[in-house]
Amino acid sequence: MRLVTALLVSLGVAVPLATSGAADPPAKPAEGKLRVIVFGAHPDDAELKAGGTAAKWAKLGHAVKMVSVTNGDIGHWREAGGPLARRRAAEVTAADKILGVTPQVLDIHDGELEPTLANRKTVTRLIREWKADVVIAHRPWDYHPDHRYVGVLVQDAAYMVAVPHFCPDTPPLESNPLFLYASDNFQKPYRFKPDIVVALDDVIETKFDALHELESQVYEGGALGSERQLKLAPPASDPKARKAWFRKEHYWAKRDAEVANQYRDALARWYGPERGKAVKHAEAFEVCEYGRRVSEADIKKLFPFFD
Repeated sequence: MRLVTALLVSLGVAVPLATSGAADPPAKPAEGKLRVIVFGAHPDDAELKAGGTAAKWAKLGHAVKMVSVTNGDIGHWREAGGPLARRRAAEVTAADKILGVTPQVLDIHDGELEPTLANRKTVTRLIREWKADVVIAHRPWDYHPDHRYVGVLVQDAAYMVAVPHFCPDTPPLESNPLFLYASDNFQKPYRFKPDIVVALDDVIETKFDALHELESQVYEGGALGSERQLKLAPPASDPKARKAWFRKEHYWAKRDAEVANQYRDALARWYGPERGKAVKHAEAFEVCEYGRRVSEADIKKLFPFFD
């Protein structure tokens, strides 16, 4: 089995990690419940960019899956390879349990994701199997090639998810989902547009608790960390102090506050001026025009958090 897996990976075919929980059969859609799938490049990206909104959907009984498209096996300055991939799969599984969502990690090497036909079919099948109403991914303009290619693969799956003779082994969706990009601060070729901004103050502690589980990235610095990084945070033996340090010092804990401040006008549009002004943490999304075209009323049905 290991030889078969190695061969598939060498050919660019995405294989789920056994530790990710990906072997579970696709859940049957519950009556009246939404189906959301979020694609991140590495075992932390989906949680960082959309973990708060995912937790809000999950609290209302909607089904959310977080897919890490690569296994993160070079995402640490000291560790690498299979042991790191398994460690990061375990971290993201623990984080997603806190968020109330389903994790999946694909066994593609970190830093080696390519926008191939095989990977486009993998993404298409995942969206179909989840019977997604909403699909979220990186924008295809980003500092990291894996981030960029996740964006390309997901937007290339838009429309194709409803075409019967593309990936005919997996039943097509009856209609194109709403495809969204998660926010970033890159300016070229064009700036992120905050079409949807979600207030997170009611779930921000849940998101922080989930990100706390991503120890190799949060407390050890990930790919660009160092011995110095280890000394910045309290030791793993004192998780309470670590959590307090994370909330006060780590830039990940400040990201959603920056999003709220950056898109304050959009928050006022969705929540009203008074409440929009008071929001402290938020996540923002841009509508991908290749997916389903939506009205404001459609968005409120798909994001049932707005008053």
